[in-house]
Amino acid sequence: MSGWSVAILVGAVFIVLGLGVVIWGKREEKSYYDSLTTRTDLREFFARWPKRPEPEALKIGGWIAVAVGLTMLIIGGVFWLAG
Repeated sequence: MSGWSVAILVGAVFIVLGLGVVIWGKREEKSYYDSLTTRTDLREFFARWPKRPEPEALKIGGWIAVAVGLTMLIIGGVFWLAG
C-alpha cells in the first residue's frame, strides 16, 4: 500500500469518526437539556447555566477530527495526482 492511499484511508476514517463524535455530542446535549424539563427547578434549562462542557467538547473534538481527515484526504489526493 503506497503512502497516498494510506493517507486517504486514514483521512476517511478521521472524517467518519469525527462526524460520529459531533453527532454524539449533539445527542448528549439534547438529552441533558431534555432531562431538565422534567425537573421542578428549571433555572439551568432557561439560563443554560452552569455550562456543561462535555457535549461541547465532544462536538469540538469531532470537528477537529473532520479537519484532520480532510487535510489528509487532500494530501493523499495531491500525492496520488503527482504520482
